[in-house]
Amino acid sequence: MHADTRTGPGHVVVIGGGIAGLAAAHRLLDSGARVTVLEASDRLGGKLLPGEIAGARVDFGAESMLARRPEAVALAREVGLDARLRQPATASASIWTRGALRPMPKGHVMGVPGTASALAGLLSEEGVHRIERDADLPRTEIGDDVAVGEYVAARLGREVVDRLIEPLLGGVYAGDAYRISMRSAVPQLFEAARTHVSLTEAVRGIQARAAAAQQTGPVFMGIEGGVGQLPLAVAELIRARGGEIVTGARVTELRRVAGEAAGRFGELAWRIVAGERVLHADGVVLAVPTGAAAALLRDEAPAAAAELAGVEYASMALVTLAYRRGEIRLPEGSGFLVPPVDGRTIKASTFASQKWGWIDEENPDVLVLRTSVGRYGETEILGREDGELVDVSRHDLREATGLDAAPVAASVTRWTDGLPQYPVGHHSRVARIREHVGKLPGLAVCGAAYDGVGIPACIASAYAAVDQLRGDRGGLGLGLDELITNPVQNRHGGAGE
Repeated sequence: MHADTRTGPGHVVVIGGGIAGLAAAHRLLDSGARVTVLEASDRLGGKLLPGEIAGARVDFGAESMLARRPEAVALAREVGLDARLRQPATASASIWTRGALRPMPKGHVMGVPGTASALAGLLSEEGVHRIERDADLPRTEIGDDVAVGEYVAARLGREVVDRLIEPLLGGVYAGDAYRISMRSAVPQLFEAARTHVSLTEAVRGIQARAAAAQQTGPVFMGIEGGVGQLPLAVAELIRARGGEIVTGARVTELRRVAGEAAGRFGELAWRIVAGERVLHADGVVLAVPTGAAAALLRDEAPAAAAELAGVEYASMALVTLAYRRGEIRLPEGSGFLVPPVDGRTIKASTFASQKWGWIDEENPDVLVLRTSVGRYGETEILGREDGELVDVSRHDLREATGLDAAPVAASVTRWTDGLPQYPVGHHSRVARIREHVGKLPGLAVCGAAYDGVGIPACIASAYAAVDQLRGDRGGLGLGLDELITNPVQNRHGGAGE
């Protein structure tokens, strides 16, 4: 083992080379720091993974980024991807429920309607009538937090939760709507529900504010060649600006040390061991999943480690299929979501060639689509072999769309413990983690487990972590504030996008 004695002023080590870690490194370079990024795996990008199937460039991870928040689109432009930003070719999607593909309703906030009629055609007549009773119900107190499904079911009935909210939230978190925190996952709805007696009235208030803001432009954006190009472009710029990025560098030790290595943030500096390398740094940004963060902080911050270890994750898999275009015909639109209550295996399907014009233009003879499987608590399905996951995906696609042709290529991408869960009380856990971490000078955390799982939220989390190192904690919690200000009323975020 040899020591790295380069301890120049303002050296910050970022542990984790996903989009949050890379965004943090990019921000640190702006502030004049010397930066080293350590990534345990042999690649960068985390859950953003570009790939290829049957000659078509695709994403094997998240495929779109929320454009109503500025961070992701702005970062893409900063790293030279402006000309490759693309909006979806179609924004129409469906719900596969009660034996048919039904159009995704309009006039709702993450599945919660402003009027009962907004869900006519998706719900049964009884389900629509149940929503109408909301106006006559007394206020439902929500306290400090409440599960989305629990609260909405009490106001509007279980059918709206099971047929619409569950698949929408499942597409983002791969979770259970009856466990997911409304305060953390749908903050604009939580804030509105605290000030209105009627839930549908609260939704109409959100819609009115959105209309008054006159938001224009697409809700989501992609990148030609795949969103997986974003972290690669960020990494390229980091290296060009003098930052160091090391892959295959699993950090096994993180502790504070005194003496000549003392850092700018206090009397102690940080000692980081990764393989044969020993680094000393003024500051550390932990941009890794909470389990890895807990392991590294067990000695220096046991209270923070205990809280981090308590964060649960859901696993999922993406099945990407390529077909000869002349052999199949798909319904119009970008794809469909699947309510768990219908008992299907897949939870969503994205018609990638129809959703992203550049895939269609580059591959006129091939049609690419993908499905996602796996939700929180589901272990049996993800234990199956890749071939079985392809088979069950094809079965459900045939039932939903009539697609019976054999694919010319198939690929299965597994995301084990890929999506952190936001149960009731998640915001309090995050606050406790940050309180404990904040007691250690020169240390900050960021990533999907804190203020949102989407790409812009991860980037905002990274920027807030860097600001925290510089003594500014004003950015913490920005993810919630942004979503309250810029609510997304309709999402087709299949497969955790």
